[in-house]
Amino acid sequence: MSFRLLTDWLAYVAVRVVICIVQAMRIETCHAIARLVAVIANDVVRVRGAVVDENLRNVFPHLSDAERREMSRRMWEHLLLMVCEIAHAPRKIHRGNWRDHISFRGRREMVQNLLDPRPTVLITGHFGNFEVGGFVTGLLGYPSFTVARTLDNRFLDRYINSFRGANGQFILPKQGSSTQVQAVLASGGVLSLLGDQHAGPKGCWVDFLGRPASCHKAIALFPMTSGAPLLAAATTRRDRPLNFQISLLGVLDPAQSPDMAGSVPSVTQWYNDRLEEAIRLVPEQYWWVHRRWKGTPPKRMPARRRAA
Repeated sequence: MSFRLLTDWLAYVAVRVVICIVQAMRIETCHAIARLVAVIANDVVRVRGAVVDENLRNVFPHLSDAERREMSRRMWEHLLLMVCEIAHAPRKIHRGNWRDHISFRGRREMVQNLLDPRPTVLITGHFGNFEVGGFVTGLLGYPSFTVARTLDNRFLDRYINSFRGANGQFILPKQGSSTQVQAVLASGGVLSLLGDQHAGPKGCWVDFLGRPASCHKAIALFPMTSGAPLLAAATTRRDRPLNFQISLLGVLDPAQSPDMAGSVPSVTQWYNDRLEEAIRLVPEQYWWVHRRWKGTPPKRMPARRRAA
């Protein structure tokens, strides 16, 4: 066994041990520990503190230093609790009791689009508990195909994908899956994507939370070329752990809004606007820890277009 393989396996074992401990505890206990560890990560160790503070300072310039620290601390609490919820979800949320944990906003329109014979492109972001959102969608009988980066650790990649695939959320690798993606769209399937990943200098630059952000052009091209409705959605925690609201943030149907769906910049700006509106309602549930805004945008950017 190579050294790299050995270290990957040991890391996998360590993660499985932690998950077993988390699953053995009550979710309320996990929440209390998440609060404590969040204080340590945010105020003592200052994990990615400069990145988080820069993001919050730019998006919420009116907040004081103390208010930014509080929001950063609540973000860490959310992220840690999110991991615990993912560990508990397969044992706690099932077809017999999902209504005790999940509510919907825009359910009728969401179901109508998911049952449409045309393909559906579902877009969300690093916001709320998107992993549980995919888990519940499959649980309720709407299998989806999600494009995600393959983890470097093969053991962890297989383990995480086993959770995602438990109810019919199939993972397509980010690299080299174009043929599979086209097959999903051609068969009328559901393609699920994270829309807030940095796409580099050649991406489509739009306004996101008041700053230029580079987005992958393929996300807009999928509905434009297939005629699939583009659904923006989010899964946010409500008043307690393992209690979520799945919200339909908006629908962009190329058949009904050909002008808005007629160009990559307009489609890209549309779903970024929908995500922004949701994030501003519960900003502590967004991943301010990652560097969403990187690089230098082109000198000329398309004008921002908002849609209801």
